Amino acid sequence: MTAKWEKTGTNDGVLTFSIAQEEIQKGLTTAFNRVKGNLNVPGFRKGKVSRTVFNRMYGEEALYEDALNAVLPEAYEAAVKEAGIDPVAQPKIDVESMEKGKDWVIKAEVTVKPEVKLGEYKNLTVEKQDREVTDADVDARLKREQEQQAELVIKEDAAVEGDTVVIDFEGFLGDEAFEGGKGENYSLELGSGSFIPGFEEQLVGKKAGDNTEVTVTFPEDYQAEDLAGKEAVFKVTVHEVKGKEVPELDDEFAKDVDDSVETLAELKEKFRAEIQENKEKAAKEAVEEAAIRQAVENAEIVELPHVMVHDEVHRAMDEFLNNMQRQGINPEMYYQLTGSTEADLHKQFEGEADTRVKTNLVIEAIVAAEGLEATEEEVEAEIKELAESYNMPEAQVRRVLTEDMLKHDINMKKAVDVITSTAVEA
Repeated sequence: MTAKWEKTGTNDGVLTFSIAQEEIQKGLTTAFNRVKGNLNVPGFRKGKVSRTVFNRMYGEEALYEDALNAVLPEAYEAAVKEAGIDPVAQPKIDVESMEKGKDWVIKAEVTVKPEVKLGEYKNLTVEKQDREVTDADVDARLKREQEQQAELVIKEDAAVEGDTVVIDFEGFLGDEAFEGGKGENYSLELGSGSFIPGFEEQLVGKKAGDNTEVTVTFPEDYQAEDLAGKEAVFKVTVHEVKGKEVPELDDEFAKDVDDSVETLAELKEKFRAEIQENKEKAAKEAVEEAAIRQAVENAEIVELPHVMVHDEVHRAMDEFLNNMQRQGINPEMYYQLTGSTEADLHKQFEGEADTRVKTNLVIEAIVAAEGLEATEEEVEAEIKELAESYNMPEAQVRRVLTEDMLKHDINMKKAVDVITSTAVEA
C-alpha cells in the first residue's frame, strides 16, 4: 500500500491510499458469499449459483460496494498507520477510482489530533496552601455538631432569626389568591432563605397566635412567569414558635457524638486529626490543579478541532445524565424538574469543554515527551483496583476495558505525577 497525507488546514487533510488486487478479491469473495444465498437463478438451487454465472448475469461491478465495505476498515487503518497520523473523528470517504483489474484508489478527508508544543511543565511554582488547623476550626466543627444535635422546643417569646415557626399562609395578587401560594402547618426556619426574599424577615418578632400580612416582590427571574416581578401579599397565621436548644459541650455530648471517645478533650483531638487530614487532602488537590492548569497554559495548541470539543461536550453530558439515571432521574424528568432543555445542558458543558480537551492533549504530549509506558504489572494492578472499587470480577473489567485503554489511563496518571510531584509551593 502507498498512503499519501496532504494537509488542507491546521488539523485537516486528505489521506489518499490504494487497495491492492489481492485484498479486493478477498472483498469480492466476501460480498458474493453474502448475496448468493438470496439469489434465485434458473437451473440452480437457491444459494448455489457459481461466481462465474453471477458475473456473467449481473457483472462483477455489482459486488463492488459491498466488497469495499468489507475491506475498507482494515485498509484505512493500515493507511493511517503508514502515514503516521492520529485521526480524531470518522473520515469522509470518497472513491477516486474502482477500475476492474486495477488497485482501487480511495481519498479520505481526515481531522487529526493537533500538534502540541509543550512549555514548562516541571518544577512549576504554585500558591502555598494552608494546612494549619486552628482552635477556631475545631470549635466550628463542634458548633456544627451542636446544631445537628439541637432540639426544637416551643417558646412563648417572639421569634428571632434561627427559630422555626409553624404557619398557615396564603398568597394574593391584589384580591385574587394565586395557585401554589397556600400552605398549612408549614415549618419554616427563619433565616434559612428557603422562601421568597423578604418573607422570613417579616416574621421575626411574631409570636404564636399572631395573624399578620407579609408583602414581597417576586424576583424577575422567578420560575412561574405569571408571578415574576410582581408584588404579592401573604396572609399568615403563626401557630407555634420553636427555638433551638443545643446540648452543653461536655463529656456526655462527646460520647453522644462519637461512642469511641470518653471525654470532650478526646473528641476535640479526633476532630483536629480529621480536619488536618481533610486540609492535607484539599491542599494536595489544589496544588495538583494549579500545577496542571499552569502546564496547560504554558503549552501551545494553534487550534482545537471542533469535533473534539463537540465530542467532549457530549461525553460530559452523557456522564452527567447517567449519574442522574442511577439516582432514578431520567433525562426527561431532569429537564422537567430543572425547567431546562437538552440545549441548555449542552451550553452548560460547553464552557469548560475547550479546557478539558486541551488538558488531555497536553498530558498526552507529556506522556510522549517523557517516554512513559505502562508495564504489565501496572496494568494488572489497575485491573485489580478497578475490580475492588466497582465490586466486579476482574474478568469483567478486562471485557469492558481493553489493554490499550488501561495503559492509556495509567500513562496519563504518570504524566500528571510528573507535573505535580515536582511542583513547588511558594
